[in-house]
Amino acid sequence: MSIRLYNTLTRSKQAFRPGDPSRVTMYVCGPTVYNYAHIGNARPAVVFDLLYRLLRSRYQNVVYARNITDIDDKIIKAAAASGEPIDALTARFTDIYRRDMAALGVLPPDLEPRATDHMDEMVAMIEALLDGGHAYLAEGHVLFDVTSHPAYGELSGRSLDDMEAGARVEVEDYKRNPGDFVLWKPSTADQPGWDSPWGRGRPGWHIECSAMSAKHLGATIDIHGGGRDLVFPHHENELAQSVCVHRQPFVRYWVHNGFLTVDRDKMSKSEGNTLTVHELLEQFPGEVLRLVLMSAHYRQPLDWSDAALQQARERLNRMYLSLRELDEVELDEPEIDAPVDLREALEDDLNTPKALGLLATYVNRANSATDPDERRRLKAGLLGAGRLLGLLGHEPEAWLKAGAGRQRVDAEVVEALIAERTRARRAADFDQADRIRDQLNEMGVIIEDGAGETRWRIAT
Repeated sequence: MSIRLYNTLTRSKQAFRPGDPSRVTMYVCGPTVYNYAHIGNARPAVVFDLLYRLLRSRYQNVVYARNITDIDDKIIKAAAASGEPIDALTARFTDIYRRDMAALGVLPPDLEPRATDHMDEMVAMIEALLDGGHAYLAEGHVLFDVTSHPAYGELSGRSLDDMEAGARVEVEDYKRNPGDFVLWKPSTADQPGWDSPWGRGRPGWHIECSAMSAKHLGATIDIHGGGRDLVFPHHENELAQSVCVHRQPFVRYWVHNGFLTVDRDKMSKSEGNTLTVHELLEQFPGEVLRLVLMSAHYRQPLDWSDAALQQARERLNRMYLSLRELDEVELDEPEIDAPVDLREALEDDLNTPKALGLLATYVNRANSATDPDERRRLKAGLLGAGRLLGLLGHEPEAWLKAGAGRQRVDAEVVEALIAERTRARRAADFDQADRIRDQLNEMGVIIEDGAGETRWRIAT
């Protein structure tokens, strides 16, 4: 079975056929680094990390680029408000973003181009658009003329008439058409700027990704990903300017993830329900957050809630409990591979709900299996599935003793109480043993008596 992906451009699910199977290319819009990433920003990072893992399991050479937007009006405003130099601000939040995504099990991309390192490429692309009659100069700005590209609107399904009818009343008077967008804009003395044929200024947002993807991946790339909110105007504008410059298709497969809500409300600062990954990681392990982000199909809306977090924690606990019972089963590295049916679920447009349901059935089988060969196969499958999904990356015992992040227990204290309870049981002082068990329960610790030892874990 080949990988099948829903292509936003064709509005259909298609078999994935890269232009060059020996070099599969994927570009995903990364963060604008002026603040902490919220959990909605983490959804595309996790979705395309999963796709990256799946592609790497199929193809020997996958080149994944995820950019860093380190020049933007929001960045300029944030730096001015904090008094921090722009380069220091963007470097700090870039590092935080990388660490937070790594905590979610997101692998680093192969390439992480920064917008400020690609001014020459952007200027060259803008010059090509001017030479081709697709852009014009107006009051120090360079703008893309959307009427010069007859296919404009094909990605979002919007017509120029619809866009003009829906445009804001106050459109800049230097624009020929309401939908024309900025390629280059002038910078004041107190704003960052770069020299160009049109004066000192800085690029528009859309030209950044077109220039960076072309330099690192080529004029035509296999997959371009991002959140559904980027379909228009960002990806629509990228598509138009890239095709007009290179005169060939820009992207073979456009892949977009759905929106995220919090307790069924749109996440926004005005609603006071913006949840940052940084803060959530202080309360929950990254795998819990990752599992919630994969619990719905990537193209569907995802609702974030305390109940979803608790359910994810419990599901992971069951998986780790099962793996702990398989501790004595030894495996060679080549044996660890995802089961065929789970792989097929992911190859069918990243069907994570089906894949996670299959993972739960493997856990149930492992819990009841007694045949050594069957236990071996199931452990290999669980670990292989976890590797493909970006889950089950911890030692079971360490995970089960860590808790959800909310409980803070001293492992030495717990071990001492368990040792005291063991001595009480050996002395037939069962009342004392029960009191210690109750004390441990109050601490959020569950103890499990087994043959020759007592193990413990944090309650969910």
